[in-house]
Order: sequence, then structure tokens, then C-alpha cells
Amino acid sequence: MSATAAGSSAASSIAGVSSSSSAPEVRVVGGALRGTLESGVAVFRGVPFAAAPVGALRLAAPQPAGSWDGVRPAQAYGPPPPQSDVLGGGPSSQGVVGGDPAGGDWLTVNVFTPEPDPAARLPVLVWIHGGAYTIGASDRPEYDGGHLARDGQVVVVTFNYRVGMEGFAQIAGAPPNRGLLDQVAALEWVRENIAVFGGDPDLVTVFGESAGGGSVAALLAMPRAVGLFRRAIAQSVQGTYFSTELAADIAAACAGELGLRPTVADLAATDPDLLVVAGDSIAATLAERAGRWGRPAHRSVLFAPVVDGEVLASTPWQAVAAGAGRGVDLLVGHTRDEQRLFTAMAGQLGQVSAEQAAVALRDFAPGPDGARRYRDAYPDAGPAELYELVLSDWSFRMPTLHLAEAQIAGGGQVHLYELTWRAPGLGGALGACHGLDVPLVFGNLSSGQPAMLLGEVPSAQAVALSARMRAAWTTFAAQGDPGWPAYDPDRRRTQIFDASPEVAAYPEEKSRLIWLTHSFSILPLVGT
Repeated sequence: MSATAAGSSAASSIAGVSSSSSAPEVRVVGGALRGTLESGVAVFRGVPFAAAPVGALRLAAPQPAGSWDGVRPAQAYGPPPPQSDVLGGGPSSQGVVGGDPAGGDWLTVNVFTPEPDPAARLPVLVWIHGGAYTIGASDRPEYDGGHLARDGQVVVVTFNYRVGMEGFAQIAGAPPNRGLLDQVAALEWVRENIAVFGGDPDLVTVFGESAGGGSVAALLAMPRAVGLFRRAIAQSVQGTYFSTELAADIAAACAGELGLRPTVADLAATDPDLLVVAGDSIAATLAERAGRWGRPAHRSVLFAPVVDGEVLASTPWQAVAAGAGRGVDLLVGHTRDEQRLFTAMAGQLGQVSAEQAAVALRDFAPGPDGARRYRDAYPDAGPAELYELVLSDWSFRMPTLHLAEAQIAGGGQVHLYELTWRAPGLGGALGACHGLDVPLVFGNLSSGQPAMLLGEVPSAQAVALSARMRAAWTTFAAQGDPGWPAYDPDRRRTQIFDASPEVAAYPEEKSRLIWLTHSFSILPLVGT
């Protein structure tokens, strides 16, 4: 807590803010909150931004959170939404059925602020976690916002949103894209409440990685999100957006595992853990369903935002190219070796065969001659490199680049980066893999998953690179300029984050040309 905050007793009492050496307090719309003071940062965890989506609100659009009497402790994260426990192998929903909200407070925010004083007017960074729209929660150690808030003098907000069946399944009688609607509700809570934490509601930057990056792209395209953020950072944008037909067919398969129909009438009274198990069962057989569901089945993507014509009227690339992002400062980028992490997780490092590479090129390279174009562009690449190139490009790299180019086409400005620094984890075998940017941006280099990527003791290079990236993100949040020139289609200037960062032409020129005329369109139901 700063001397300014501690000494502004009159202003604090007027705004409903108070503090002590160990328990800062604020008053939001719903009531008073008591947080904790951690290394100079006031932290408030597990604050509801919407009512628990259980009972009559199950599978519904988010509704306003209720109020409370007295001072509510805000010192523990809220429970994660229903999902698989990828570490333990079972559901971890802490879910409930019926009207009892205990354990169903999935929709909560966490705020990290170096200056809980309404006069501070600090930039605000709102994080959307990834997880293939199927897993993820804000309580992961790598998402702790303390370093970013303290070092960058920004307010950091993280939150949970519904994933999997609860958030993205196309269910008759339920609004589509409930996970995206949760994100809008969280941003509305930020607009209404962030000032008492020292944040500026007119200076909000939304940022996210992977499915979180795809969510940021979707928010740019959503009329309901207009005016809720001034800037956006999309990291490794996941490029999957489903048609209603594809999403409905997947939902029917998941519900069918339980002998149910994909309707609110059948599913709203079903234990959330059972929906998780049903989804996991279908995910385990996705390879068998590729003839019907196409590329998402090949990539084990069971859920994604649905282009439904209402919540999401078009793909982000279409909307942004038409000018949806013109008034939003945009920063986008990806890692060099996006696919490497998934190859390692599948136990395929050094094991990719020529046949596997050929199948990947057939299924994911753009156009009828895409496979040939990859082989011509990368004549010295072996099967493993070709396999990773085409999967990196389809999944994350080219969706991200095309979002940058759509922003320019729509009359906006964008800054582009690529992370090329080779992570030391697993002897450097992971390269600049998917997710490497997350610990570097948050500055959490030795807890949770980052230890696998960066080693038990982060190197001096990792510490220095993290400081550079945090400075770029927070400067962009404050000023709209991360410190390097804007991207343009002629010079294609890109910030390269490596041991020795530099600004250079976009490094993935060969892939850019292969995908130049490709349109990332709605993923359809391909078989009947």
C-alpha cells in the first residue's frame, strides 16, 4: 500500500476505500470487500461478477451478482467452472445441481492493484485464460497478477468463465456462446467497479492467450463488447470458430453419451460432472469422427465460439476487416514453435514419421496444392519440421497474423510480435513453444507450468526477457504503443522477442505467402 493511498483518508472514505497494513478494503456495487496485502500489492480474490449459474440460471446467460451485508472476505479464489482435471484425470467442477449455489460460484474475478485509491486512475489489464475453451481457471499460479501489477503500475484483473459444455455447447433453449457472454459480464463488472481499486475504467486493455487470444478476437467482433475496452492484446490466437450445425452435432453427441438430448430441459438438471465425463468420452474418440467434424476432430477441438448470427455474427477476421476494431488499439503475436508443446505432450518429439507429416499437410495446408507449397517452400525440412510448421500455422500463427492484417484492412492500427527465444526446459527441446509467453508476460517464472518450460531456477536471460515483455504490455496498456513501430503490409515490421530483441520483417515469410489468399472461415459440419 502506497503512502498516497494510506494518507488519503478523506478521499478514501468518500469512495468507500479503506486499508490497513494487512487487510485492504474496498466497496464495490455488491458490498464491502476485504482483501490481502502481498508484497506491496492489494489483492482481492473470488469476487462474484455474476450470479452463480446454477438452479434456474443453469445454462443461461450470466445474470447480475447479488449483494451482501457486512464485509465479504476476498482472500481465496472462487471454484473453477466444471471441467476435467487434466492432472488428476477426473472432473473438477465442484458443481451443483438444483438451486443450492454452494460450490457453483464459478463466475468470479480477482483484482491485483498497487494503488487501491480511486484517485490513482491506473491502466487496467484484464486477462482471459486459455485452455481450448474446455479447461482453465484463474487460480493457476502462472496467472497471479502481482508481479505485473507491481512492476508495471497497472491494475490486473483475472476471472473465470464457463468452458466446455457449460460455456460453449450449442444447446436448444440456451443462449449460444455463454462463455463469451461471461467474458462480457466480467468486463461490465470491471467498468462499474474498477475505479475503487485504483483503475481507470476508460483505460481497459483485454488480453489473452490461445483460447484466451481467440476470445479477445471474438470480443472485437461482438457488438455487446463495444466500449468495454480501449485496447486489446491477442496472444497466439486460436483460429477455431464453429458453425451452428457443427456445434449442435457435437453437443448432440455429448448429450447422447448420457442418453439425453442437447436441450436445457434434459441437461440443466444433470450433474455438471456428468457433462464433463460425457465430453471427455467424446474427446477420446474424436479421430473416429473426423469424417463428420473435419479439422477440429483431427486437432481434438471439441468446443469453440459459435458463429451464431446473434452473439457472434461473423468470424473475427471478417468483422475486424470491416472495421470492428478500428477504434481499438491492437497488439497481436505468437510464438515461433507453437506446435512443439503438443508434440511433446503426445510423446512424439523426434518420433514424427513421414506418413504423419504427409497426413498433417493433407489435412491442414491451405488449398489443393498446399502440401506441395510447403515442401517447395521448406525443401530442407524433414517430417517433424513440416508437421510442426503446418500445425503451428493452422492452429495459431496464421490466425494471429491474419488478425493483424484484418485490423489494417479495417482502418485500424496494430503492433505485431513473435517470441523466438528458446525455452531451456527439457534441454531446449520445446523451443519457443505454445504458452511460453504467458509466464514471461506475468513474470511468474518458477511456479506452476513455467518450471517445466524455464527450469527450476530461471536464467538471467529469462528474467531479462520477462522484464522486456512486461514493460511492453504495460506501456501498451497505458499509451497504446508497446515501443516498436506499427505493423504495415509493406515493411511488416515485427518485434522479435529473443535473447537479443530486435525489430525486423516478419520472420515467417514463407508461411505467410503460403497462406496469403486463405480465408479463415467458419468451420462447418462436413459429413452427415
